[in-house]
Amino acid sequence: MKVGVVGLGLIGGSAAKAFKAAGHSVYGYDINSTITGYAHLDGTVDGELQPDEYSGCDILLLTATPNAVMGYLHENAHYIPKTTLVMDFCGTKKKVCELGFSLAEKFGFTFVGAHPMAGLQYSGYKYSKATLFSGASMILVPPIHDDIMLLDKVKCMLQPLGFKKYVVTTADFHDRMIAYTSQMCHVVSNAFIKSPSAQYHRGYSAGSFRDFTRVSRLNESMWTELFMENRKNLLSELDLLIKSLNEYRDAIDCGDTETLCSLLRDGRIAKEQTES
Repeated sequence: MKVGVVGLGLIGGSAAKAFKAAGHSVYGYDINSTITGYAHLDGTVDGELQPDEYSGCDILLLTATPNAVMGYLHENAHYIPKTTLVMDFCGTKKKVCELGFSLAEKFGFTFVGAHPMAGLQYSGYKYSKATLFSGASMILVPPIHDDIMLLDKVKCMLQPLGFKKYVVTTADFHDRMIAYTSQMCHVVSNAFIKSPSAQYHRGYSAGSFRDFTRVSRLNESMWTELFMENRKNLLSELDLLIKSLNEYRDAIDCGDTETLCSLLRDGRIAKEQTES
């Protein structure tokens, strides 16, 4: 295959490396031309992805932030061949998919929204690796949810990335779930690490501290955009969490052992139910 990757950060760089390792031709583009040049120098890409390289491109991955991807689509959609499968790897789906589906219908190419459930606490091309997606889940937002032939085509083309599971959903449901499973974790972790006590954790912390604070090391510009893009869903989850935390706080403040034990038991049971 001939693969195009727009955005050579952690996600795009990892995708490019995986496709290249599988023997495919890869062309990449990053707003920072130095990164594109480095990816070419280390053999990850065969050259810079320009509009004249879209010809014969089997799959085009857009792995930048939602605003950057939408801007790129507006500027370049008319160059994309009708035979190309275009997929965005953005962290929110509603606005990107609305635009992608609209431009795909106008210019004749195929657009599928996608979100790989994989990543690191670090960002940038230097942390990218060909195995980043191995065993991970991939969420797909296709234009038609029961188009089995299209879904099979997508899975076949993404095979070099090594996804273990595919989930097909709508953009709205994706954004609602991601507000809880991803965005909330980043907000809470980032707020938690601001306690003055964090500076003295060495020798007092173990796995729970490391696990809970791992994603506090984030790319603030990217996550600000994602949070604001999905703010309605994220606010709903934050309000539920704050309400729940206040219940724990009130029980502790009042010395209400029975209520506190009940709250903790409810949380344990809720966790067990997610594993059944």
